[in-house]
Amino acid sequence: MQNMDEKYMREAIRQAKKAYALGEVPIGCVIVHEGKIIGRGYNRRNTDKSTLSHAEITAIKKASRVIGDWRLEECTLYVTLEPCQMCAGAIVQARISKVVMGCMNPKAGCAGSILNILEMPEFNHQVETVRGVLEKECAEMLKTFFKELRIRNKQEKQAYSSMLP
Repeated sequence: MQNMDEKYMREAIRQAKKAYALGEVPIGCVIVHEGKIIGRGYNRRNTDKSTLSHAEITAIKKASRVIGDWRLEECTLYVTLEPCQMCAGAIVQARISKVVMGCMNPKAGCAGSILNILEMPEFNHQVETVRGVLEKECAEMLKTFFKELRIRNKQEKQAYSSMLP
């Protein structure tokens, strides 16, 4: 199973690279049903100017269209970064069977870091979770992105300051 998890996580990483190319936080997601990718998504919050444009939400919408139902039972969602509270809630609501994550998100993760919405017994659906698949690759992409962003922001601030009288 690890080989399949890595195979599909590489597809999620491919999606994250699309976000990176747009200057977005590089988060990518794919949803798999019966060995076939039925939904893809990547972070587009700034591009779309929408809080809802997370990788998981986009992939869930696309997968639901393919399946023809809002229930995505027997599907596995692969995501490069641990889902936030909105995405974790959407995953539970969609009845996704399994989530495979790249790296954890200690500041906003709701699949084990801050909360674990995916496995709460109080909900009518719990999601099997696998953590740490291609973790170093996923984490490194995020670290590089934020390092470059800090440099860019510093340069922009310096350029702006030099224009002031």
